[in-house]
Order: sequence, then structure tokens, then C-alpha cells
Amino acid sequence: MLAAGLLAGLSALSILAYGYLSWGSPGPGEAQAGRDGAGEGPGAPRPHIVFILADDQGFRDVGYHGSEIRTPALDKLAAEGVKLENYYVQPMCTPSRSQFITGKYQIHTGLQHSIIRPTQPNCLPLDNVTLPQKLKEVGYSTHMVGKWHLGFYRRECMPTQRGFDTFFGSLLGSGDYYTHFKCDSPGICGYDLYENDNAAWDHDNGIYSTQMYTQKVQQILASHNPKKPIFLYIAYQAVHSPLQAPGKYFEHYRSINNINRRRYAAMLACLDEAINNVTLALKKYGYYDNTIIIYSSDNGGQPMAGGSNWPLRGSKGTYWEGGIRAVGFVHSPLLKNKGSVCKELVHITDWFPTLITLAEGQIDEDIQLDGYDIWETISEGRRSPRVDILHNIDPIYTKAKNGSWAAGYGIWNTAIQSAIRVNHWKLLTGNPGFSDWVPPQAFSNAGPNRWHNERVSWSAGKTVWLFNITADPYERVDLSARYPDVVKQLLRRLSQFNKTAVPVRYPPKDPRSNPKLNGGVWGPWFKEDDKKSKSDKSKGANKQKKKKNKKKAN
Repeated sequence: MLAAGLLAGLSALSILAYGYLSWGSPGPGEAQAGRDGAGEGPGAPRPHIVFILADDQGFRDVGYHGSEIRTPALDKLAAEGVKLENYYVQPMCTPSRSQFITGKYQIHTGLQHSIIRPTQPNCLPLDNVTLPQKLKEVGYSTHMVGKWHLGFYRRECMPTQRGFDTFFGSLLGSGDYYTHFKCDSPGICGYDLYENDNAAWDHDNGIYSTQMYTQKVQQILASHNPKKPIFLYIAYQAVHSPLQAPGKYFEHYRSINNINRRRYAAMLACLDEAINNVTLALKKYGYYDNTIIIYSSDNGGQPMAGGSNWPLRGSKGTYWEGGIRAVGFVHSPLLKNKGSVCKELVHITDWFPTLITLAEGQIDEDIQLDGYDIWETISEGRRSPRVDILHNIDPIYTKAKNGSWAAGYGIWNTAIQSAIRVNHWKLLTGNPGFSDWVPPQAFSNAGPNRWHNERVSWSAGKTVWLFNITADPYERVDLSARYPDVVKQLLRRLSQFNKTAVPVRYPPKDPRSNPKLNGGVWGPWFKEDDKKSKSDKSKGANKQKKKKNKKKAN
């Protein structure tokens, strides 16, 4: 009763707080007034930018969040920088990557459903300006190492065509860490390691990808002039499945009985060592003093694959906090408030305007961004200009059987999967997905064990949830029945966002994508010649039809 009373009190306060915080805030993409950030002032060099994206790292899976897995490099960088403890990403790979590189919500790029599959003729829409393209405009050298996962069916979709001077890594969402092969389905298998626009067969030396990518980063730093600004996007494959790691990293984790958790721990230990080696290379080659290092996971962990989001609820692929609240921090000698914790609202779309402004670039007025410049929030501890986050609206995800317009007060169809955060409040509708809390003891047995999980049996027909995330970050007390006016307010906000959505891009499989037709390699298969020949055929067919129609008329 006491806990419910406290939640109710904080909830009432948050209604008032939302009204005040939303007044006078700068719009998306706008810099905060009176900015005094890094790289500013006469003659000040533009900062080097290193963005490190881990894959499927759980919220608990870092030392400073209480994990049993040792991450000394991450802990040190975070402790000397700014920890982001109210930081959000998307629940899956492609959505987070697309929002980072464009500064736009999924509903504004057409990628609001699932991920880009290897066999789909789909990619990040070509009319979207990307972060590396904007940084190149102001003299940055741009390099990407690691996982792309933003589509490749046309050459124009490749990283080197989207703003990166060089690319070394994989195009797909996952694959073998040593052989770099990936099977999408039986018989549909291929090689997936690229250097720029070509398969990197010469680099296929059986080296574990985390170590191979780190070596590539070291080579880039060694060959570049540190007096010229560089943007380095390092998207590690780890700790995404398949669960593989070199033997020596298992040494400290043989006591973990759960085999998936043990392998995951070894993978994370190797990743932590890689981050340390990247940091040492920045210092060795003269970059560090003028570098901004940003570390982020792309989504929450997957408990069945060894990841832990405890004490948050849910997992990767869901809009519960365990799927979207991420490990994140900024480390830089250029920070003003080093060794601090930022609890202001930050979202992965915010990096686009923040980094362009730090680089003294220009954001075109016709680019409708969803991200905000949050450098002063991070560096100086100021209030975040962000008061809401559209986690997503997915109109083609499996509909909730009992959802309806009536349940959404005639404002919203609650059968649709959606989630939104407005200041302290979070609203979910539709089918929320895996909703267990998975405590550490769930990993105590040799095999997967859900007996330790905490579950909630919702009343039949439930399709709306409301939480005060500030007071209840673990989503244990649903307040939707207590505050129907707040539910209506957030449903209206969802409806407003939905009016700006573009159609979903989720095409069916294309048989031409089979690597067997492309020299055994996953790579671009759509060619302009195919398009022309199809159009020529259709034109010819139309001419023949016209001739036949004329004969019939005669």
C-alpha cells in the first residue's frame, strides 16, 4: 500500500512536470542556446569521434551495474566519463542502427517493423542523409568497422555509398565469428566479410571477429594524421549469438554452470579487452586528448542467449525496459563534468544532431530530425531538451487479439503494438512480448531455466499498460486503470506521431539474393540492368497489346 501511494504521488507530480518541461524546449535537431561545447572557439580543432556499438549487451552486463562478468576497461572509461543512466535505444539491431545514423525514428524511415533480412530487397532509404555524409562535408575522414545491418541489395545501399570512406566488416545481422559464414535458411548460405565493396577473402584467416575488428581499428589510427578529424564507427559483432569465444577468456568463468551464460561472459571479457586496446591505440597515435568516445549497446540482452537485463523487465525484441534501456556512457578529456552520472532522458537519435554540432557541421532545415543536441546535458549536467521518446509504432506486428478502438477510448486501436515515453510516463499497447523478470539465479543451472523467472498473469483482454518509469523503473505497478486521463493524453500523442509515419518497408524474399548466384558471397544482387530490361519488356508487351487491340478494332 505504501509503495502504491508513493507511486500515485509521484505520478500526479509527473503530470504537472510534463506541462512545465515541455514549454520552451528546443525542437528536435536544435542546438541549445549559449552552447560552449568541445571543439569551439577560434582555431580549436574539431574533435575526433569514436562511436562504439556493442551488440545485444544486457543492461546488467557491465561491472558498474553489478554484473559477475568483469569489465575493467568499460568500468574505468565510464567512471572517468559520464554514465548515461536514462539512455534508450531500440529493441533490435536494424532499428537502433538506422536511428543512430539518421537521427530519425523508425516511423520516418519506413523501417518500423522487425529487421532487414538477408534475402529482402530492402535497405535504409537512399533519400535519408547519414551522419558520416554530414561529417564528410566538414572535412572528417569517415571509417566503419564491424556490423552494418542496414541493407545491401543494391550497391547504393553499401556503407561506402552512405558516407564512409572505408568499410571493413559484415553486412548481415549475425554470422560465425571465425569463418564469417551465415545461413539464412537451409541451402541459403554465404560468406559475409567485406573490405569496402568487395568480399575480403584475403582476411579470412580464422581470426575471431572481435580481435580482427580491433586490429583493423589500430591500423586505421596508425595510418591517419591525428591533426585531421576522424569519425570512427566501430560496430562489434559481440555479444550477439552464435555464442563463440577464444578459449583463454573462459578462465574466470568456469564456475558458471549455465553454458550460454559462460560463453556470453567469455565473449564480453574479450570485448572489454578490445575496448581497452582501442583506447590505448588512441593514446599511442596522438588522438586521445581531442577525442570523444561514445559507448552504447544496440538493444537489451537476450536471456536465452546468456544476456541479463536484471532488474529490468523483458528482453531484446520487446518494448519493456529490458529491451530498450541500454548500457551507455561518454568518455572524453573534453567533458566538463567528468566522473558524473547523467539521469536526463537521452535517446540514440540524439547522437546525429549532437555530433554534427560538435563537428561544427550544418543541419539542413529540410531534414526533419527526431533527435536533439544533448552535449550540454552530458558535458555540463544541464536539463535535457528531450521530454518524450516514441519507442515505436509497428502497424504490421502480430495484433493483440483483444485490442480495440474502444479500449483506446476511440483515440487509438490498442491491437497495434506501440510504446511511448512522455517525461515520467510510459505507455504500451498491443502485444508487448516476453515480459518476465529474469534474475541472476535463472542462470544457475546447466540448461535454460525459467522456474526462477518472475511472471505476471495479466487479466484477460489487457492491451494497455501505463507506468511511471521514474518511480517504477522495473515496470511492476500498472497505473492505466488509476490514471485514464494520462492514458488518453499519451494515446493522443501516439496518434499525432502516427500521422507523420511513412509506409512500412518490409518486402518479401527475393530469390536472386541467394549467395550461390553471387559467387558464394552475400552481397548486392539487384542491378539497374535488370530494372531496365524489365521496363523494356513491359514496354514491348504494351506495344504488342496496342497492336492486337487495333486489329480487334479493325
